[in-house]
Amino acid sequence: MRRNLIIPIATIIVLAGMLTSCGAFKSYVAEYSVGLTTVESPSDAKEQFGETKIISFEDDGINKYRYEDDYIDIVWYVAPKQFNFTLTNKSDHTLKINWDDISYVNTYGQVGRVMHSGVKYSERNNSQPSSTIPKGASISDLLLPTDNVYYVSGQYGGWEEKYLYPCVYNTPEAFNEGAESLIGKTMTILMPIMIENVQNDYTFTFNIDELLNTATK
Repeated sequence: MRRNLIIPIATIIVLAGMLTSCGAFKSYVAEYSVGLTTVESPSDAKEQFGETKIISFEDDGINKYRYEDDYIDIVWYVAPKQFNFTLTNKSDHTLKINWDDISYVNTYGQVGRVMHSGVKYSERNNSQPSSTIPKGASISDLLLPTDNVYYVSGQYGGWEEKYLYPCVYNTPEAFNEGAESLIGKTMTILMPIMIENVQNDYTFTFNIDELLNTATK
């Protein structure tokens, strides 16, 4: 996977000066604040998993969100095209992530699968080996919806990734009409985690909170 997948910001960067065979044109890309709003942990979490909490904080100018219970500590930040996370095993047991079982729900309510770091684009639909996290250890990775990866043919083609949600407009007028329509939309990551050979389903819901920029000509 190309290293430029990792984009250390939580909002969309404005694109400009794109060139095509038809000449130069300008695109207007909406920047949004995206936050972790709710986490559905296993139904008996209060008894087995202890108290749960979500904390928002800023790290080097990046808005991040931490969820924590007695078993896991996971920190998320949302980049333009992927979800980035660091998961720490707080338990006394080895945890396992079955990548094939993780699902993603986009802003349209459509469900899809994800790929993570190290998986080749051309093999994104193949089975992905699970990862184990020993007690006290952490894993830093990313989740990229496989439906958002596509190949562009031609001399200047190659593998590309779509944004997590529609945010590119051809004119300031289209930007003004459509950009705010995404505010309040949600995206969801369902991440099953194996703890003592029992699958525990964690559901992380992210909300598009506010529009951060305006279109400029």
